[in-house]
Amino acid sequence: MALLRFFHGTMGSGKSTLALQIHHNLTRRGLHGLLVSRLDREGSVVSSRLGVSAEAIEAGPEVDLEDLVDARGGVEYLVVDEAQFLEPVQVEQLARLVDGRNIDVWAFGLLTSFQGRLFPGTARLLELADERQDLQVEARCWCGERATHNARLVDGEFTLEGELKVVGDTADALDQQGRLELAAPEVTYELLCRRHWMAGEATAPEQHGSVAAGPDDGARRG
Repeated sequence: MALLRFFHGTMGSGKSTLALQIHHNLTRRGLHGLLVSRLDREGSVVSSRLGVSAEAIEAGPEVDLEDLVDARGGVEYLVVDEAQFLEPVQVEQLARLVDGRNIDVWAFGLLTSFQGRLFPGTARLLELADERQDLQVEARCWCGERATHNARLVDGEFTLEGELKVVGDTADALDQQGRLELAAPEVTYELLCRRHWMAGEATAPEQHGSVAAGPDDGARRG
């Protein structure tokens, strides 16, 4: 019996690495499958910060995943990376591939955006997936607690404003305690625990001269 599996985690939690490993293992077993991605930082590939990558099919919003499977023929499984960027209707297409054609699907993506909200694709995956698994590879906030949120910084300042879908290079994440530099050098991502994400503290107060969040800080973030 085929299943729709959804693996989610913060940046740096090993999603793309696991996606590549599963695709590799199934291919070596002689199964015919498709590696699919959406807005990967390297283009039409699935790439891991460990330095491994593989060519993938770009699942733009116009792509019907059922039609894609029909066109390729003999597909036995799909591995989908950056699944948070899928349209909800595409997630429903994945569910129909599982139920109607017995095609296994492994989907990998972020749970929430830098604004702390579920991506539309993620929300639909949580609603429809047969299995859901939270990935955690010891991603940590600057305070040492488990990282649960992705924060966006502009010129070093925490922000909840801006485009939802922004793709960038996260190659130096492990060397910078979770700080993930995007193509534009003034924009970065940082992994935070819930406490410091809600407080808007992307670094320790003594590092930038700020004070602890007060009662009014929630109002400025809406």
